[in-house]
Amino acid sequence: MTGPGDAPADWLIDNRQLLPRAGTALDAACGRGRHALWLAAQGFRVLAVDRDGRALDDLEATARRRGLSEVATAVLDLESSGSVLPADAFDVIVAVHYLHRALFPRLIDALRPGGVLVYETFTTAQAVRGKPTNPDFLLLPGELLRLIQPLVVLASREGEFGGRDVASVVARKP
Repeated sequence: MTGPGDAPADWLIDNRQLLPRAGTALDAACGRGRHALWLAAQGFRVLAVDRDGRALDDLEATARRRGLSEVATAVLDLESSGSVLPADAFDVIVAVHYLHRALFPRLIDALRPGGVLVYETFTTAQAVRGKPTNPDFLLLPGELLRLIQPLVVLASREGEFGGRDVASVVARKP
């Protein structure tokens, strides 16, 4: 059974035209894998990583049920200094509602030249609405665009969208 929280982020769907037609994708901090499943259905070979092995087990079962054989999973704590992402390995990287500032250089290195990063997470304004409230998990105004440098911004927004305060970007590695 799926619910509204299982649908991929509107930002990802609305910017499909900015992604390559197919290739290899990473769903970083994927949780139950809503973006991994969508990317696989779009024709991508997907690696979904998260530190929660049970969520990844659920994702694998859902992918099998949907006949999406192009989804692989790996238990990986992206906040661990020992976690490694392969360099120049992905045509697309998606991260939604996750913020670990030290991860950005590794995400950028993991993109192939011409690869696209799709990123969306909460801003400090979200704390007024409720969760999350921890400033470690909230972007400052304009911060996302600084964190993704030297990528080339294809689309971006910051503000209130869908009842949440977020910053979003789609950016290409030169």
